[in-house]
Amino acid sequence: MVVEIVSLNEDGYPVGRPTNWRDDGPAPDILVREESARGGRGGPPGGALGLGDRALVRIRLSNGKYDGTLVRRLAPAAEAILGIYDGANRIHSTQRAGIEDYWVHGADTKGAEKGDLVLAQILTRRRLERPRAKVIERLGHEDGTRAFSLIAIRNQDVPYLFDEDVLNEAEGAGPATHEDRVDLRDVQLVTIDGEDARDFDDAVWAEPAETAGGTPGWHLIVAIADVSWYVRPGSALDREALKRGNSTYFPDRVVPMLPEALSNGWCSLKPDEDRACMVAHMWIDASGTMLKHRFERAIMRSAARLTYNQVQVARDSEDLKLAHILEPLYGAYQALSAARERRETMDLDVPERMIKLDAGGRVTDITPRTRLDSHKLIEEFMIAANVAAAETLERVKQPCMYRIHDAPPDTKLAEFAEFSQGIGLKFARGQVVKPSLFNGLLKRAQELGIGDVVSQMVLRTQAQAEYSTDNIGHFGLALRRYCHFTSPIRRYADLLVHRALITGLGLGKGGLPVGGPDWSWIGPAITAAERRSVAAEREAADRFVASYYAEHEGEFVDGRIVGAAKSGIFVRLDGSLVDGFVPRRTLPGGGGSDRGRGAHGGSGWGRSRRSGKAPQAYETGDRVHCRIVEADGVRGSLVLEIVNHESTRRPVKSIDE
Repeated sequence: MVVEIVSLNEDGYPVGRPTNWRDDGPAPDILVREESARGGRGGPPGGALGLGDRALVRIRLSNGKYDGTLVRRLAPAAEAILGIYDGANRIHSTQRAGIEDYWVHGADTKGAEKGDLVLAQILTRRRLERPRAKVIERLGHEDGTRAFSLIAIRNQDVPYLFDEDVLNEAEGAGPATHEDRVDLRDVQLVTIDGEDARDFDDAVWAEPAETAGGTPGWHLIVAIADVSWYVRPGSALDREALKRGNSTYFPDRVVPMLPEALSNGWCSLKPDEDRACMVAHMWIDASGTMLKHRFERAIMRSAARLTYNQVQVARDSEDLKLAHILEPLYGAYQALSAARERRETMDLDVPERMIKLDAGGRVTDITPRTRLDSHKLIEEFMIAANVAAAETLERVKQPCMYRIHDAPPDTKLAEFAEFSQGIGLKFARGQVVKPSLFNGLLKRAQELGIGDVVSQMVLRTQAQAEYSTDNIGHFGLALRRYCHFTSPIRRYADLLVHRALITGLGLGKGGLPVGGPDWSWIGPAITAAERRSVAAEREAADRFVASYYAEHEGEFVDGRIVGAAKSGIFVRLDGSLVDGFVPRRTLPGGGGSDRGRGAHGGSGWGRSRRSGKAPQAYETGDRVHCRIVEADGVRGSLVLEIVNHESTRRPVKSIDE
C-alpha cells in the first residue's frame, strides 16, 4: 500500500500511515524498513525517506504491529489539506490519517488569522524537517467547535452557499393565490415539532368518522407546505434543490435545501398566518385500515405551534385546554399503531444521539434523545400520507419516486448469523427473512440486557433505503408501495411527488413540466446526496463528541463492545451513544481477530509484547472498563484503552427459548 511518512521512531526509522485509509478506526502506524540494493535490510536509520515522503511498501502484521518493507519511493503528492490555522505559522490538519501539523512561512499565510479554516497546498518536503504548506484559500473564521460543521461540509462537498439568482428568486416570493384552493382556515390544524425546530412544514388534525358500514373510524388530515407553488421546474431554485438533494443538519447549524426566505418564511406553517398547502385527507377504520384518501390544494392557518414535549405532557396530565385537539389525534394514532403491529414492521427503535451546545458552541452534554408517543404519533400520520400518495400516483398513472428498502443481502445475513451465534442467540441461515424474525431476536436481546448492541447489529444488517422509480416495496415498514410526500422543503424527492400529484389530479400550476421529466437518473442522484449528508452529519458529530471528551482525557469510562475493524474494536460508552476506538495494538493480550462475530479474539496471536499475558477474546456485547487516551476535536478521534474486560458469551439459544 501507499503510505506517507508522518514521524521517525526513537531509533530514527520512518513511520508511515496509509494515504487512503477507509476503515472506521484510526489509521495504523507502520514502521517502514528500507532494503539495500542487494535485497538485505537497509543500512543506517534515516536513509532515503523523510517526513512527508510517500512510498509504496509491502505490509506484514506481526504480534499486532505493522511492519512495512520499502518497495519504492513515490513522487510527492501535490494534494491540498484542510486545516485550522493557529496564528503561529502552523496548520493543524483535519484529516485523521497523515501528518497532524504543517509549518507555514509568514509569506504563505495569505492573511489567515488564528482560528481560520484554510485550504492549504502541501509544498515540497525535506528530510528531517517539519512538513510545509501554504494557504491557498481562507474558508472562514470559526472559533473552536464552530469550525467542526464547516470542516465536514467541505470534506464531503456539501453545497452550502446559494448563488445570487437563487436568493433573488426566494426573496421575490409572496403569498400564494387562493384561487382553486380549498379553504381549511377554520380547521384546527396544528404543527408538532422539536423545541429547536425553526421551520414547520407539516400540520395534522383528526376527527371521529363513521365508515361506510356504520362502524367507528377516523378522518385524518395531513397538510404539507405547498413548496411546488414556489419552486417551479427549471427555475434557479429547482436546480439548486436538485443539486443539494436534501437539507443537512448539524448540532450547531442547518444547511437547507432551499433559502431561508422559503424554508423559514412562506413554506413554514406558522401559527395564525395564511399558508398554501397540499393536503392528504385519509379515512381509516378502528383497526387502522385505510379505507379511502383524497388530495387537494388548500389554504390553512395553523392553530398552534406545539412541541413533542408539550403534547406528551398535555396528554399525560389530561390537559383540558388541548384535549379537543389531542384526543382524536391519539385515537387515530392508536388505530394506525394497531395496523402497524399487524404488518409486523421492523421494531428497531435505535435511539438518536443529542449533542447539547451552550451559547458559545461548546458541548455541554451528550445524551440519547427521548422518544415519546408524540414522536410516534407524527411518524404514523406521515407514513399513512406517504402510502396514500404512492397509491394515488399509481391510480392516476403518474411517475412516482418511490422510497424503496430491499431485504437484507445474503452476505450481511451470514455475518449476522455468526454474530448471533457468538452472543447466544440462534439465527438460522436459509430461512425466509421477515421483519418479525428480527423482532424476535430484539425482544430476546432486551431480556438478556444487550438490546442496544443487537439493535445496532440488526441495523447494520439491513440494506440501505434509496429512491427509485422502480418499486420493490419497503422491507422495514412491510409496505408494498411507499414514497416521500411529507417534507418537500427539505427533500427533493417529496417535491417531485407533489408535482406528480398536481399534474395527475389537475390541481393547477406547479406540476410536472410538459412532456414529463427524465427521472431515470434523479433517483440515484438524490440517494447519493442523502448519503453525502449523512456522512457529513456523522463526521461533524464525531468532532463535537471528541471535543467534549478532550476535557476528560485520562479519566475512566464504562461501555460495551459494539463492533470491530481490522485495526481495533469499537466501544459504545454508557448513557451517551458515543463510540470510542480501541486500537488493536493496545488490546491486552495482543487482541486477535474474530471477523465472524465482529469482535476480537486472541487465538494465534501469541502473548502480549508488553504484558506477556495470554491473549484474550473480545466479543461484541462484552462489558469493558476503559481509559480515555486521546480525544482530538479537529480530527474527530476518540481513542480508548481497555483496563478491565468482562465477557458476556452465552450458550446458544433459539428465539423460542
